[in-house]
Amino acid sequence: MVTKAPSRPAGPRGAAARSRARRPLLAAGLVGGLVAALVAVPQSAGAAGAAGTRDDPKSGSSRTLTVAVAQSVDSLSPFLAQKLVSTSIHRLAYEYLTNYDPKDAHPVPGLATAWQASPDKLTWTYTIREDSLWSDGQRATAEDAAWTFNKMMTDPNAATANGSFTANFKKVSAPDPRTLVIELKKPQATMTALDVPIVPKHVWEKVGDFSKFNNDRTFPIVGNGPFVITDFKVDQYIKLKPNKKFWRGAPKFDELVFKYYKDGDAAVAALQKGEVSFVPNLTPAQAAALKGQSDIKVNDAPGRRFYALATNPGARAKDGKTFGNGNKALLDPAVRKALFQAVDRATLVDKVFQDHAVEGEGYIPPRFDTYFWQPSAGQKRAYDPAAAARTLDAAGYRKGADGKRLGKDGKPLALRILCHATDPNDKASAKYLQEWWGELGITLKVDCLDSVSDPWVKGDYDLAFDGWSVNPDPDYVLSIHTCGTLPATPKDSGATDNFICDPEFDSLYAQQAVEYDAAKRADLVKRMQSRLYDTGYMNVLAYPNALEAYRTDQIASITTMPEAAGNLWGQDGYWSWWSAAPTAQASDSGSGGSSTGVVIGIGAAVVVVVGIGIVLGLRRRSTADDRE
Repeated sequence: MVTKAPSRPAGPRGAAARSRARRPLLAAGLVGGLVAALVAVPQSAGAAGAAGTRDDPKSGSSRTLTVAVAQSVDSLSPFLAQKLVSTSIHRLAYEYLTNYDPKDAHPVPGLATAWQASPDKLTWTYTIREDSLWSDGQRATAEDAAWTFNKMMTDPNAATANGSFTANFKKVSAPDPRTLVIELKKPQATMTALDVPIVPKHVWEKVGDFSKFNNDRTFPIVGNGPFVITDFKVDQYIKLKPNKKFWRGAPKFDELVFKYYKDGDAAVAALQKGEVSFVPNLTPAQAAALKGQSDIKVNDAPGRRFYALATNPGARAKDGKTFGNGNKALLDPAVRKALFQAVDRATLVDKVFQDHAVEGEGYIPPRFDTYFWQPSAGQKRAYDPAAAARTLDAAGYRKGADGKRLGKDGKPLALRILCHATDPNDKASAKYLQEWWGELGITLKVDCLDSVSDPWVKGDYDLAFDGWSVNPDPDYVLSIHTCGTLPATPKDSGATDNFICDPEFDSLYAQQAVEYDAAKRADLVKRMQSRLYDTGYMNVLAYPNALEAYRTDQIASITTMPEAAGNLWGQDGYWSWWSAAPTAQASDSGSGGSSTGVVIGIGAAVVVVVGIGIVLGLRRRSTADDRE
C-alpha cells in the first residue's frame, strides 16, 4: 500500500531523533541496537554538495530522508553481513536475481528478467537484464552473478552469511552476458528466492581474505541497486545517494541517512523535533505518545519477526568438540519442558507488548499463513506452574528445605539469560521470568549487555532472548538450526543460531528443500516447527507488531509491504525507501536543519545512516532485530 500524508501549509519545523526495538538489539563489536528512524533533515547547499546529494532545482536545498536505527552494522560486506540493518542496506545497494512483489511477496524480476527450470528441476536458466549498470558505469552481466555464486561455493569465508543458498549448487556458468545457468546436485525449492546480493566481479575479484574484508574503507561503494553507499562511521551513520542509473528509476529523496541512536527515547524525541523522518521498533508507550501528534503517523501492522527464548543445547563444533559454559541441566528435555510450562505468553503479550503482538507458538509468524503452525491441544505446553513443578519433581529435580530447586549435582539450579540492554522488551520479560521460574525454585540471573554477540558465539550463556525476521520463503531461518551451520571448530564462526543439531530436524529440512509441491512443502515446514517446539530449544514467546512512525510533513507517500497492513522497516526488498516521496514542505525547508540526520528516499536520493558508533563485526549475534 502506498500511504500518503495529508497536505498542509509549509511551516517551521523542529529538530531531533530515536531508536529501534523489536528488537533494538546490537551485535558484538558494534553498538547495540540499531533503531531505524526516518527523518527528512534539510541541509545547506554546501553540506549537500559535500555529501554528494542532489539539490532541489526549485528551492536550492537538498531533501534528506533520515532513519533512526538502534542496531549496529556487523559488516558492509554482503558475504558477511547477517544483521537486519546490514542486510536492509544491502537490499538498497545491490540487486538480487529476483525480488518480492510489495503487494503479496510473490517473486518478481530483479537482476534477472525471466527464469526457467529444466524438466528434472536440476538446471535453472536466468535471463539477465540489459539495462542494469553498476554505479561506476560498467554494465552488470551474468558473469557478475556467476562469479558471486562461484566465490561462495569455493571460499567458505564468502559463504558465511548466505552459504545455505549455494550449498546444493553443482556448477554455475555464464555462457553469455545475458544468460546465467545454475546446475544443482538435487532439486532446490528456493531458486526463485535466492536472497543473495550480486556483486560486481571487477571490484570484488581484487579482495584477498573475505573473512576480514568489511567493505568499509573505500567510498562510494560500487553497486547496482536503487542507492549507492557513500559514507559510513561506526555507530554513527550510513549515508546513501540515489543511483541515477538504476533501471527502475532513481529514488526521489536526495539523500538517505541511517542515523544511530542507542537510546530509543532519544530517537523518538528527534522524530518529534523533525530531526529524523522515520523511527522503527517503537515501544507501545512510545507509539501511544506519538499517536495524534501533528505531522506524525504511527504504523501498527502485523510483523515478520518472532520473539523467543533460545536455550543453549551445549555449544559444539562440526569437529565434535564442545565449548562454552552452558548449564548442563538444560541438556535434560524435562528441564526445558518445565521452563516452557512456566511461561505465561498471554501475560507477556498483554503486559510487555500491551497487545501490540500475538501470542507465540510456532517458529513462523502468522503473517506467513502458508507456513504458520500451531501445536495441537495435546501437544501444547500451556502455562501451568503446577505441571511444571511436577515435571521437575518426576525428573529428579527436587526442592530443598530452603525452597531452592536442586540439580542432579545437589547444587541449587541457577540459570543465566542474555538480555539486550537497549531492548525494553527483554528487560520487562526477564522480570516476569524471574518471578515465574523463581516460584519453581530456579534462580535466574539477567545479563543485559550492549552486545550479546561475544558470549553468544562462545557458548557462554544458558538462555538468551532471540528473534529473526522471516522472509516469504522460510528456508533461511530454518537452515540456521541445522547441523551444517555449526562452526567448523570452536575457534570458527558459523551461521548457526544457537548450536542446535538435531538429526530429525535436519532430515525434514532436507526434504522440504527439494519439494516443489507447495502443499507438501508447507506440511514439511510445519513438521519442522513441531519438532523444534517439542525439543524445547526454541520457545517462541510472541510475534510483535511492526510499530513505527514517520513525519508526514517530510514524507508525502511511501509503500508498505505487504500492501494491506504492511510494514515499512525491514521489508523483503527496497520498496519503502525507493518509493518514498518528499513533501513540498520537506523540499522547501532547506535551511536551519541538521546536516547529520538520516534520510531515506526513492528517486534521486542519498541514503545516510548516522549514529553514535557502529562497529563492524563478523558475527551477528544480537537480537530479533539483529538478524534477517
